[in-house]
Amino acid sequence: MSIQVLLVDDHEVVRAGYRRLLENTLDIKIIAEATSGEEAYSIYGKQKPDVVVMDLSMPGMGGLEAIRKIRHYNKNAKILIFSVHENEIFLNRALEEGALGYITKRSAAKVMVEAVRQVAQGKTFIGNELKLYLERKVTGEDSLFNQLSPREFEVFLLLAEGKSVNEIAEILTLSSKTVGHHYTHIKKKLKISSISELTRLAIRGGVLEP
Repeated sequence: MSIQVLLVDDHEVVRAGYRRLLENTLDIKIIAEATSGEEAYSIYGKQKPDVVVMDLSMPGMGGLEAIRKIRHYNKNAKILIFSVHENEIFLNRALEEGALGYITKRSAAKVMVEAVRQVAQGKTFIGNELKLYLERKVTGEDSLFNQLSPREFEVFLLLAEGKSVNEIAEILTLSSKTVGHHYTHIKKKLKISSISELTRLAIRGGVLEP
């Protein structure tokens, strides 16, 4: 019996590439695709896939929030993250939310098939380039970022990248007022008062290249 997979990424070309990769096997079948966390959550409830293969950075509901909602719906949901983010903060956040696997898009073509098979069996699969992070002690910045909700963390990253409140609202399909509220909460939780402080903190924490 084949492993039934829900593939989630907001780029059609990316999904097409991984669909070909996964379906070039005898034991894996893509039963549905989604372009956002909201769509992934909706489809999950209807299709009940064996494994969700999901990106983290998407418009609307991002991957971290989608993991939480799917796992709330089914605490045994098996989720594999594939992301451009290659640092311990994203890895730790995804694992804390309940993902079983995390691979990077840099190595996904080589390891995704095996990762899907392992996750389908309820086993953890972490890409080799990320394993060293599992052995490192959590940094002060990492602990600080863990105070942020998944949505706040997404807003934090976009602010650190230089996006304006209005741009973030468009990217995440939120109102500018909601993004403003998130920014207020972020400043309070991280004890910062400006975008420049926020950016320096992101660089120190390794979530933004200097």
